[in-house]
Amino acid sequence: MAFHIGIKDIIDILFVAIILYETYKLLKRSGGSNLFWGLMLFLLAWFIVAYVFQLDLTGAIFNRIISVGAIALIIIFQDPIRSFFSQLGSKFNVGLLERVFKGNLTAETKSDMVMPIVVACKNMARQKTGALIVITRTQELAEYQKTGERIDAAISSRLIEQIFYKNTPLHDGAMFITNGRISSAACILPVSQRQDLPQQYGLRHRAALGITERTDAVAIVVSEETGSISVAQMSDITTVKPDELNRLLLGLS
Repeated sequence: MAFHIGIKDIIDILFVAIILYETYKLLKRSGGSNLFWGLMLFLLAWFIVAYVFQLDLTGAIFNRIISVGAIALIIIFQDPIRSFFSQLGSKFNVGLLERVFKGNLTAETKSDMVMPIVVACKNMARQKTGALIVITRTQELAEYQKTGERIDAAISSRLIEQIFYKNTPLHDGAMFITNGRISSAACILPVSQRQDLPQQYGLRHRAALGITERTDAVAIVVSEETGSISVAQMSDITTVKPDELNRLLLGLS
């Protein structure tokens, strides 16, 4: 029996490979890589039973398990699936500041908006004041912002530092910046359940990762223990210096 592989078949195989690879990355971030390989073995067994040996009764049982199991997986992994499609959509957007501050802004205006954030983070890092700042992009994230106190104020380094000053009412929680303004503070964020994080990452870092696993937001963390500045986006987190933070927020390479 001869097999003829054409361009259409190659494209088909390529699409399947991409889907499987992205699914594996999605489940790996959520701690479900073992589940991925279990699913692959189950699908392989289903293919052999239904299409190679053509066992009708066993194949029908496998088909019913797959139809019910697909719904169960969607329910169990609804947050990672939501994060996947959110990140997929955000890849088609260009210009970080156009997503962050919404609008056709000049370079000078962008700098005026970014600089207070960088200055505040630099000062809080020097003083080892813990902080968690979330910058919204294409999603408004009202469901998370309503868990805190509404502010709606212009971006100011002094205001940011005052919000996160120790023992103030709003210091414990996340501050949101939306549409070029400080929109809310003391907000509650979902916490990442990843098991591969370094020990120096505390609850703020996990909360920063949690919001970026579910949305396309950018989260900035100032560590109260080490005074380091970290940036979380696209389910990843890295430690940066103030000048690197400035370049990142301005969308520079």
